[in-house]
Amino acid sequence: MGRCPGLLESPAAVILSTVSSVCFYFQVHQPFRIRRYSVFDNDPFYFDNEANESICRKVAEKCYIPATRRILDLIKRHEGRFRVSYSISGVALEQFEAWTPEVIELFQECAQTGAVEFIAETSHHSLSFLFSKEEFQAQVAEQEARVERLFGVRPSIFRNTELIYNNDVGRYVAEMGRHRAVLCEGIDSILGFRSPNYVYVPQGGPETPANDGPMRLLLKNYQLSDDVAFRFSNRAWKEWPLTAEKFAKWVDQINGDGYICNLFMDYETLGEHQWEDTGIFEFLDALPEKVFDINAGHNDFLTPSQVLDTYEPVGQYDVPEFRSWADTERDLSAWLGNPIQDNAATELYKLEGPVKDAHARGDEYILEDWRKLTTSDHLYYMCTKYWADGDVHKYFSPYDSPYDGYINFMNVLDNVRLRARG
Repeated sequence: MGRCPGLLESPAAVILSTVSSVCFYFQVHQPFRIRRYSVFDNDPFYFDNEANESICRKVAEKCYIPATRRILDLIKRHEGRFRVSYSISGVALEQFEAWTPEVIELFQECAQTGAVEFIAETSHHSLSFLFSKEEFQAQVAEQEARVERLFGVRPSIFRNTELIYNNDVGRYVAEMGRHRAVLCEGIDSILGFRSPNYVYVPQGGPETPANDGPMRLLLKNYQLSDDVAFRFSNRAWKEWPLTAEKFAKWVDQINGDGYICNLFMDYETLGEHQWEDTGIFEFLDALPEKVFDINAGHNDFLTPSQVLDTYEPVGQYDVPEFRSWADTERDLSAWLGNPIQDNAATELYKLEGPVKDAHARGDEYILEDWRKLTTSDHLYYMCTKYWADGDVHKYFSPYDSPYDGYINFMNVLDNVRLRARG
């Protein structure tokens, strides 16, 4: 049923498509931020839930509620032809259930439309694949169970935290046997002359029992995604203001060099990173109609699973080193690479065995506390790249410096270590 022939060595051999299919994917995530925890603290209450609740409510009011209402309206207005997908971290879902249940209800309405797909990930938005395959599997299973409980669907597409991917991720997820595809970054230096606007398979084309065929990869079109996520409100950008009509034309221009436009971005783009007064909601509201109207109505919106049902892969995407969608380097250096990050991560995962033993002995909360510490944001706050320039790391960090973040984190970890000893 695909619109494209089977596996080819080069996309140049593909019969040119006259269709641009837009695949919207939104990451939804909020960490449990740690409270100020000194070396003199000895209680097991690590998280600043007053701040966490306040931030959750604020972002819900600015983004999650108005954006999801608009998504629902667009689905209904276009009779299910407008489609999106969400990967919602388990720690975000936990906060929504506790403090903003309306957000959960809106996502449940989305699930009922049949036009929204939910994506699997690690429950705690962690780097566990890099340190512990056992913990990675446990967190993926926990996330899938929570999504099924809340939304009545079992995810069949996977995305690793922050789109972290290499060939090992592709093979390992294929061996897990529950997922048809992995979402990852489309990186120019890896693609070479090729386009991110096709379906690919991992290096070696590992098979997955999930669909009796090779694991597939969907690659983010970072140029068009970042036009919305980062450049939309930049008045110095030569394309400002970005209108829905202009963007729809850019999407249509991939015809002949691909057939899917994977727009992957943080959900907080809508109303939080790009504030309402930038016109971001009006842009979203007008975009589906403009995409549908151009190219004689041949363009459409598909969920990731629908992309797989519609298009065949054209080649392999060989990623020997870990890559991500973060920063200009698109590697792991947002979370790992400087001495304090590497030390914090090493000490954190050294505690996995002792923590799980303590949990088995009856410490009811230690495992969940430790898992909340595996959330990648804590390492992100320790990143020293560009800090003096006031970059995005500084914008998101609750600390005065990366070193303050490290000291606070390690103070908490010392207490977890004492608890694990019993």
